[in-house]
This record gives sequence, structure tokens and C-alpha cells, in this order.
Amino acid sequence: MNTPWLPSTEMRQGQAMNGNYAPLENYLRKLPMKQEEITLTFESIEQILNDRLPRSAHEDAPWWGNQKQGIRVDPNAWMDAGWMVEIVDLKEKWVRFVRQ
Repeated sequence: MNTPWLPSTEMRQGQAMNGNYAPLENYLRKLPMKQEEITLTFESIEQILNDRLPRSAHEDAPWWGNQKQGIRVDPNAWMDAGWMVEIVDLKEKWVRFVRQ
């Protein structure tokens, strides 16, 4: 099932996070400021992380949500770097990030 998903617009500025998703945050932070969007396959994200994404990232669009509340810290990596998820395609296994 092709699942385009539009996330919330909430964003929080912050410092670089620690943990499993820090390599993704660092990758996004280093992109040129003129670049306003980037589409990455799940495979390329796993290469950046040097680790596998959790099963829920492959199966549940809400995993990619742009939320800063609650117990999940996954979005901190892209949101703290100044990016948000615009669309995720679970069938084709890619996600488009847009700069804030």
C-alpha cells in the first residue's frame, strides 16, 4: 500500500541528540542550507545510522511523525536538525524530508 502521509507542523529547535539517531541528525545538519528537501530510502538511512531501522519504521507511518511530545525520541533526529518529514512511502520504503 502506497501511504503518502502528511505530518504535523510542530517543530522544536535543539542541540544535537545522542543515541542511535545522531548520525541521521548530523547527516541532515551537514546538508547545504540551499537544499530544501531530500528523499532518502530506508536503506540509505540505515547506512547512515550503521544500524537497522525498527520494524515499526517499516510498517507504521506514525513512526515517522513530527512530534516532540510523548516517549518517542525518533523524530528528534530530523526535527532538531531543522527538518520535518513531508511524506513517507511504506511500500517503496522512502521518506522525504523538508527543511524548516
